[in-house]
Amino acid sequence: MSFKKNKFLILRKVLQNELINFIKDYFLLKRRVARTLFDTNYISQYSNDFGVWNDKQVPETYSHYADIVMETLLEKVTPILEKNTKIKLIPNYSYARIYKKGDVLKRHKDRFSCEISITLNLGGDPWPIYLSPKENVGIPDGKKITMMSNAKGIKVDLRPGDMLIYKGRELEHWRESFKGENCIQVFLHYNTKDTSLFPFDGRPHLGLPMWFRKKTDV
Repeated sequence: MSFKKNKFLILRKVLQNELINFIKDYFLLKRRVARTLFDTNYISQYSNDFGVWNDKQVPETYSHYADIVMETLLEKVTPILEKNTKIKLIPNYSYARIYKKGDVLKRHKDRFSCEISITLNLGGDPWPIYLSPKENVGIPDGKKITMMSNAKGIKVDLRPGDMLIYKGRELEHWRESFKGENCIQVFLHYNTKDTSLFPFDGRPHLGLPMWFRKKTDV
C-alpha cells in the first residue's frame, strides 16, 4: 500500500508485547494517581501535569498532552515512520487517552501540527477507527453547495502494537460509540520537514507541558 497515494498506511506489530504492556500498565496507573491527587485536592483538576478529564473532544475521559513516556515513544518511532512513508518528519507532540464505555470520537480533521498522525493501540478492548479518504463532494442545499465527505468510511482494526499512519489534516477520521470498558491509545503527531513551522508544537523541546507552547493557532 502506498502512503503517498492513499494518504494512510497500517503497520502491524511495530512494538512488541512486553513494551506495549509496560506502557499500558504505566498509563493506567498514572490515571489512578491523577484521580487520587485530584479527589484529595493535592492538585487542580485543570493541571495538565498528571493528565486531565476536561478534554472537550472526548469529555470526562482521561487524557494527557505530552506525557514524557509518550513523547519518548514519539521520538523513537520516527525512523520507522520515515522508512515506511519515505517522508522526512519533524515530531510535534503526543496525546494519549484511556477511552471508556460510551465514548465517541466525532468525525473531524486535525490542526496544522497534525499533518501526519499516528494512532497506536496500547491495549484494552478493541475499538475500530474509521477514515474517509474520498474527496469532498458538493451537495446542493438551496442556493448554495454544501461540501460533505463521502459518508462511508474505511474501518481499521488495530491490535496492541499496531499503528495507523494517516494525513490527519486531509482525512476525516472518527470512532463510533465504544462498547468496551477501556481502550488505551496514543496519538503521535508530525509535520514534514518542508512544512514544519513550529517544531515540537511550539515548545522548546519534547516532554514539556502544553503551557510551554507559543501562542499560535497551529
